[in-house]
Amino acid sequence: MALPKWQQKLPGNKTVTTKAALASINNGCRVFLGTGCGEPQHLIHAMVADRGTQDIMIYQMLSHTLAQYVDDPAFVERFSLKLFFISEPMRKAAFEGKIDYLPTYLSQIPKLFQSHRIGLDVALIQVSPPDQFGYCSLGVSVDITRSAVENAELVIAQVNPCMPRAWGDSLVHTDAIDYFVPYEEPLVTYHPNLPENDITRRIGHFISQLVRDGDTLQVGFGTLPNAILQHLGQKKDLGLHTQLITDAMLPLFEQNVITNRLKTLLPRRVVASLCMGTEKLYRFIDDNPFFDFRSSEFVSDPLVIARNDNLVSISSALEVDLTGQVCSDSLGYHFYSGIGDQVDFLRGASMSKGGFSIIALPSTAQNGKISRIVSHLSEGAGVATTRGDVNFVVTEYGYAELQGKGIYQRVMELAQIAHPKFRAQLIDAAKKHHYIFADQLPPLERDLIFLEKYNWRVNLKSGQTAFIRPLYPSDEFEYRNFFYSLKEETIYRRFFYKMRLFSHEIVQQQWAEVDYHENMSLVGRVQKGGHNEVMAIGSYAQEKDGYAEVAFVVHDDFHGQGIASRMLEYLEQIARENNFVGFVATVFDDNQAMLNVFQKRYPQAELTSNLSGEINISMPFAPSPEVE
Repeated sequence: MALPKWQQKLPGNKTVTTKAALASINNGCRVFLGTGCGEPQHLIHAMVADRGTQDIMIYQMLSHTLAQYVDDPAFVERFSLKLFFISEPMRKAAFEGKIDYLPTYLSQIPKLFQSHRIGLDVALIQVSPPDQFGYCSLGVSVDITRSAVENAELVIAQVNPCMPRAWGDSLVHTDAIDYFVPYEEPLVTYHPNLPENDITRRIGHFISQLVRDGDTLQVGFGTLPNAILQHLGQKKDLGLHTQLITDAMLPLFEQNVITNRLKTLLPRRVVASLCMGTEKLYRFIDDNPFFDFRSSEFVSDPLVIARNDNLVSISSALEVDLTGQVCSDSLGYHFYSGIGDQVDFLRGASMSKGGFSIIALPSTAQNGKISRIVSHLSEGAGVATTRGDVNFVVTEYGYAELQGKGIYQRVMELAQIAHPKFRAQLIDAAKKHHYIFADQLPPLERDLIFLEKYNWRVNLKSGQTAFIRPLYPSDEFEYRNFFYSLKEETIYRRFFYKMRLFSHEIVQQQWAEVDYHENMSLVGRVQKGGHNEVMAIGSYAQEKDGYAEVAFVVHDDFHGQGIASRMLEYLEQIARENNFVGFVATVFDDNQAMLNVFQKRYPQAELTSNLSGEINISMPFAPSPEVE
């Protein structure tokens, strides 16, 4: 039987049997194994089966095949496992102390090989058959495998026709490989259980509000970040610069949602480091120039990441404390996953023009028994991401924006997105730690998801865009800053006296009255720099006979932009839903602008003047159109 052409071109001593290749692994060797779905299963099984092989130190990032052996005491005696990331099949072994976890940033691992701080005697890898020019492809596992090939004393490659040929920096010439072992077998496949339930739908909803058309995404390891992707199907021209490609991304490729057209670094190409999925995905990336596979020191380098404008990093966590510290690699003293590239991408996103990061997690664990927003991290939990690196935190109850905010605001925002039944105790713990005021009111202990329908986008006459949403307790500092930015006359027209202080105590009194039904407040916000600032507030408060008193205050810079008219429209919509029949208001008789707003919407309004120069306005709602 004739040998394949690629074997005919190699020197006769390079293509060898499995036994001959593995004979080079001596007792005490330090052996690298290819990552995840790119690991050379045949070579691994053969190495373990050779009982003469003893005292071997194995380095690997994502391990799959070895999970079949770690419960065998004889295997643990012969092999020492050092993993940079604990994959799901290896967690039990990690909890039992059978694995030595190396907490290292993914972008830094290749440098550990290059500097020989981690010396490698042998690298066992898997490649596609070489092409006519002698180049094999590392296929679905470029990541840290390329550096291992470049720095190991001996490289043994399983040549597998099932390995896709990936574009990018995945090519390895036959001269760089010492032994070739031809062996065809299906690649390891990865079938994550992508939960689709109310929690993931709500988290996906909030993330879809944050992600903009044209953003470049990074999607972290884990089932939740991948499950969220299905909620981005309405976005346009997204880009992808990420470590891992999975099947969850296939619909976004096929529906032309991810086009990479607007990327500023390597446009029109997905930049990634490895691929873990099904055979369908492997065939999709095979020889597909849409994908550009690079090594981890490139893909996960924060300085490289930052070259992508509008880079949005989406990753997950096990728990987040009230100051913003994130634990993602351990459950107490049990190592659960790894540092990976979360910090690399959070810092890269923060340096990206228009970029930001998102940490997503369900609000509870253990079937709702414990909160994942916590007053302090669990004993033994590691701080994978510091409080200085976190931007947005998202649960099924909304999102908290932490960047540039003090501990007080962080506590309020994070308590607001915790599960309702844990909010009061989180606030109590924060008071005990002196994070917040002793008289601070906790967020309401009920699910406020219904408030999400009260979010509007308004184009102002100036060309700016205003975002209108309900006012939350976590808005206290923005609310106070807004008040102090107003002219004295504006304040007087709103409060009917020269109010000079807007203290925490005054704000607390207002929060105590807001229940989002009988009493409602909306804020209008506009973008300034990298964040949104309050520029208008509209409220109604329950009066008698089914009426509510309505009032507005608009920043002086936004008078005449139409914001009060739109907020009045939205407040009426909410009031109707809560069974109010009309509004009442009191304005000064010379406040013609506000009178015009009311009379334009309610031409049948009744106006009554009093001796104090004020006008009382009664504005019954028009009958709702009958549904035929």
